[in-house]
Amino acid sequence: MRDFTDDLKDLRRRLGDAEGYLKVEASRARLSELEFEVARPDLWDDQDEAKRITAEYSNVKSDLDTFDHLSGELDDVELLHEMAREVDDESQETDIAAAVQSIGAQLRQLDLRSLFTGEHDEANCIVQINAKDGGVDAQDWAEILLRMYSRWAERRGFDLVVDEISPATEAGIMSAEFTLSGRYAYGLMTGERGTHRLVRISPFDNQGRRQTSFAAVQVWPVMDAPDIEINESDVEMQVFRASGAGGQHINKTSSAVRLIHKPTGLVASSQEERSQLQNREKAMNRLKAMVAAKIEEEHEAELARIAGRQAQVGWGSQIRSYVVQPYQMVKDLRTEVETSQIDNVLEGDLDEFMEGYLRWRRREAE
Repeated sequence: MRDFTDDLKDLRRRLGDAEGYLKVEASRARLSELEFEVARPDLWDDQDEAKRITAEYSNVKSDLDTFDHLSGELDDVELLHEMAREVDDESQETDIAAAVQSIGAQLRQLDLRSLFTGEHDEANCIVQINAKDGGVDAQDWAEILLRMYSRWAERRGFDLVVDEISPATEAGIMSAEFTLSGRYAYGLMTGERGTHRLVRISPFDNQGRRQTSFAAVQVWPVMDAPDIEINESDVEMQVFRASGAGGQHINKTSSAVRLIHKPTGLVASSQEERSQLQNREKAMNRLKAMVAAKIEEEHEAELARIAGRQAQVGWGSQIRSYVVQPYQMVKDLRTEVETSQIDNVLEGDLDEFMEGYLRWRRREAE
């Protein structure tokens, strides 16, 4: 009978770590409070508050259910292992090995939670993609990136809503803005912030020459009522006809709103609502979140400079290369994570790169 003692001790240690980063004791107390809140008959009188409370309740309960399930599974396999060892029952070895592997895999997924250390990592996020150097190839590349993130969102069960797209003349897009909703959306997408480089044989070059093109991605957390004031004179408002879902009305009126914050150049848009006033309010909330996040980023960068630490790669910095010709490779230039499966990556297989960035970020902060 194989001795699994060391394997089980390691699983118990990792479960103890999970109890810490999930804040199990505090979460149990918070769950009791949330259970009272969700049972209130007047909960939905304020729909925004109700959504916030029910989302928090769902997340806290999911964490505790996962932890309790793993704890019960580990208790069971430890007992089975102890009994099998006492009588040297080799027939139980296969079941124990399978349980150890299963619990280990589940804990690995749970371990990722410990990497979300940022203040806003659990929040939804706003993402902008802009074509940069490379002409029509860069515009096509920007559209490919939008599709890549859409596929990734589908894989994770996240909700992706396109807020604005500026089509290019010949092919692709000049820019796009979307809101990504799902737990840890911002934390996962932070590693995508920066410039993405594509090398391929240009489909727009009659001579079939290799072309290098660039597209930039920026990410901001969605904040509830950011505590920041924006001077109206610093904001330029543009209105345009909305596109996409919404029926005939949405395409016949200039109800969509684009706000440009002149001091920073930040741009926020909204076209989801039927009225221009509602879209302006949504766009302003997004703009406030962007400005607040920019202030935080600048503050963190200054602290890193004072401490002599390397600042994280941010806006305008090349972070990842996607090479289609003369060979196939996707490589993150910060984390050294790479793969030759470029088609899979462009279809949304990004988890390895995102996890690699989160682990790199934690090492950089140590």
